[in-house]
Amino acid sequence: MPLFYSFFKSLVGKEVTVELKNDLSINGTLDSVDQYLNVKLTDINIPEPDKYPHLTSVRNCFIRGSVIRYVQLPADEVDTALLQDATRKEASQGKQ
Repeated sequence: MPLFYSFFKSLVGKEVTVELKNDLSINGTLDSVDQYLNVKLTDINIPEPDKYPHLTSVRNCFIRGSVIRYVQLPADEVDTALLQDATRKEASQGKQ
């Protein structure tokens, strides 16, 4: 868990899309993340306002990590080589 936590901490201030397990997607700026991968989004936008009209006036939200299905990240913000190296390092430390 520390790997993902530190990775998401590096994305604070970036635009992300969070898809929830109930199929709701929320676009917004990642404001904060905690060790349980709960996230806070600011300046949110709902891609399907007709389906969720009660959320059109919401600007900020807190999302519990256990209800998140996916987090879509900006492709130019993800260094996959660095992430793979960190994953290998963490896996090798876990075997010892």
